[in-house]
Amino acid sequence: MIAAVLLVLCASPALGSTQVAAVVPQDPALLIGSTLTATCSVSSDLGLHASQLFWTLNGRRLPSATYSVVGPTALAVTLPRLSGSRQPSGDNLVCHSGGGHVLAGSCLYVGMPPEKPVNLTCWSRNTKDLTCKWVPGGQGETFIRTKYTLKYRLRWYGREKECEPRGTAEPYSCYIHRDLALFTPYEIWVEASNQLGSATSDVITLDILDVVTTDPPADVRVSRVGELDDQLTVRWSSPPALKDFLFQAKYQIRYRLEDSTDWKVVDDVGNETSCRLAGLRPDTVYFVQVRCNPVGIFGSRKTGIWSEWSNPTAASTPRSERLLSASCDPKSGELNAALRRELKQFFGWVREHAAGCGGVSIKLYDQWRVWLQKSHKTRNQVLQGDKL
Repeated sequence: MIAAVLLVLCASPALGSTQVAAVVPQDPALLIGSTLTATCSVSSDLGLHASQLFWTLNGRRLPSATYSVVGPTALAVTLPRLSGSRQPSGDNLVCHSGGGHVLAGSCLYVGMPPEKPVNLTCWSRNTKDLTCKWVPGGQGETFIRTKYTLKYRLRWYGREKECEPRGTAEPYSCYIHRDLALFTPYEIWVEASNQLGSATSDVITLDILDVVTTDPPADVRVSRVGELDDQLTVRWSSPPALKDFLFQAKYQIRYRLEDSTDWKVVDDVGNETSCRLAGLRPDTVYFVQVRCNPVGIFGSRKTGIWSEWSNPTAASTPRSERLLSASCDPKSGELNAALRRELKQFFGWVREHAAGCGGVSIKLYDQWRVWLQKSHKTRNQVLQGDKL
């Protein structure tokens, strides 16, 4: 019950004309380490002497050694070396009668003035909006409620505007969802203020087209490459939100084993919307994701900002016939000999099946791999038939 009354005191600190007790100073803002002396004065109509009063701070009774009687109906309390407020809404300093009744109270705001916000960064999703985030300066803890306001204006002729905070936004961020201009730089900064002071971040200048990000690539598909047991093909579609924009997209792929958390990233995909992953394990499930960087929208010379990764897409490589017939791991010398035999077989197959070809392509190599796997499969079936 006392806790509820204390909250009411800090929410409505103003004293009415009929009130019979008062605490001064009323709702002071103090730096950490300060010393405060507060006085509770009661009306003589209450018939209370100062010696019958006592103080509490956040519901805990303060020791009488901190009190001093300054008059028949006035009791003071001294609080040395104050620590930061335990709650942003202020600490509750309350004067009570001897029976515990609340007579009057004051909210103490003990903290630090804000420091300059840092690391202000902004990005635009598909050129339609602007989101900015920042980090509070110093240790970030002021102990009292601090207001952060993102402000912006067109660089040469715009009037100053404030970003309207949204209840669902992350802390230290703001979202501008309308009335943004393209091809014109903005100046953007953050102001921090509380009862003890204010601070302003450095001003950043940016063009919306230079900080564009987009949705992850759509319709990501992963499929096998024929019967090749160590490869998968990944295909995807460009972000639909940017279909009407002139830009050069860059893509990245990452993939991992089903039972692993370590991703392997493929950086050199370029502007293609498909990629073949090679050197994979046979008979293994892989998870694949793709992301997009919209580079050079409408001729911007800045690199864009990477999108989020697409949702994982799973696919498995085929089972290897060679793995089925193996009984132990070959040594390195045996691996080299096997590689030489495989290359000799490949070039012999090329002379027989691809006479007249000017060069050896990856497609031709894939055809041979399929032929070789079928040969292994047929040979294994013949061997199993002989055993029967």
